[in-house]
Amino acid sequence: MIPKRAIGALVTTAFALVLLFSFKTPGGETLARTSGSDVAIVGAPPTSSPGSTANSGSTSSSGSASSAPAAPTPTPTPKSGTTTAAYRDGTVQGSVISTRFGDVQVQVTISGGAITDVTALELPSSDGRSQRIASMAEPVLRQEALKAQSASIDLLSGATYTSEAYAQSLQSALDAARV
Repeated sequence: MIPKRAIGALVTTAFALVLLFSFKTPGGETLARTSGSDVAIVGAPPTSSPGSTANSGSTSSSGSASSAPAAPTPTPTPKSGTTTAAYRDGTVQGSVISTRFGDVQVQVTISGGAITDVTALELPSSDGRSQRIASMAEPVLRQEALKAQSASIDLLSGATYTSEAYAQSLQSALDAARV
């Protein structure tokens, strides 16, 4: 006969193993193999449906990871049925936004009243991990800004601080460019 203590230890160990193997880290990076090299990809933001709020103040976690961000459209056009704020043409720098991982600053180019380009002038680079996350997040955030034609962009899970600071800097540039 097996002692009661041994049965208890076996049950507890089995339960702990089930919990351990079923654990998934939230907002973790996904590794993808692209052209023979490993690339960490931050989950792409979910596509928003008409009538949904693009930025609810929380991180998006239902986005699917893709192997490469979509190529930016050369001349973005506002979504039909939306009104865009009148911006004067030119290039405007946004405010420098400090995060716990480093500063973020963007520059926006406006042509014909529409946002045609967003350039990151400064991204977090306090350590290798911050630099890597920022470099992966920047093209996705840029694409989101061009698509939204505003600073109301989805936050990226795994790059929350960078996403928030990017949106704030972009909003300050758009405020300065307002007619």
